Amino acid sequence: MMNIKSDTELEYMRSAGKVVADTLAMIQKVIKPGITTAEIDKLAEEFILAQGAIPSFKGYGGFPGSICASVNDVVIHGIPNDTVLVEGDIISVDCGAILNGYHGDAARTFPVGNISKEAQHLIDVTKESFFKGIEKAVVGNRLTDISAAIQKHAESFGYSVVRDFVGHGIGTSMHEDPQVPNYGTAGKGPKLVHGVVLAIEPMINMGNYKVKIKPDGWTVVTSDGKLSAHYENTIAITNEGVEILTLS
Repeated sequence: MMNIKSDTELEYMRSAGKVVADTLAMIQKVIKPGITTAEIDKLAEEFILAQGAIPSFKGYGGFPGSICASVNDVVIHGIPNDTVLVEGDIISVDCGAILNGYHGDAARTFPVGNISKEAQHLIDVTKESFFKGIEKAVVGNRLTDISAAIQKHAESFGYSVVRDFVGHGIGTSMHEDPQVPNYGTAGKGPKLVHGVVLAIEPMINMGNYKVKIKPDGWTVVTSDGKLSAHYENTIAITNEGVEILTLS
């Protein structure tokens, strides 16, 4: 089942998406060797609140942070803490905000100072995989057309696509139906129509696709300790084409 948004609701979601986009743009400027993930989280929370919005993640299921800060082999749900970023790290920041009762949700993987060519390539391909996916986010296509395009692009470079966590619908709840896998066979699932809003979020591993959850119950890491990257935007499918709601 897909929750179809009215044009008025889409306008609310544009506003929430802008808060998220602007927060991530701010975060990109402060990421550098020596900063802690807790400091980034504090800056993000203050910025979101200053826009008249509320951090989506803080308190969600007991999550303590306003952002997820996932460093190196952490795939998603990294808890902000006193971890100090060092030259050569990569950090995936997932950010959500609620404005006027509607959510925006997006993620980026950022380099910390100078990083290896291999790490940068992973970041680049993960972002490219998102854009390959949304080329298929067209009225009349099927949901898994998006999924298959993401998988095909990522795997063409020898990377693997995380199976245990997926994208999702979004609106007045952060997670709505349908689930949107980043892998699968094209031509399956519900037909895409005007007003569908989805959070599309490739999570791409340098090694195998298997992950494990740390004892804190949140932090998801690659099973082989290799790097992972994450790129996400909230998108609206419209009769005029796909609209990315969380880009600056």
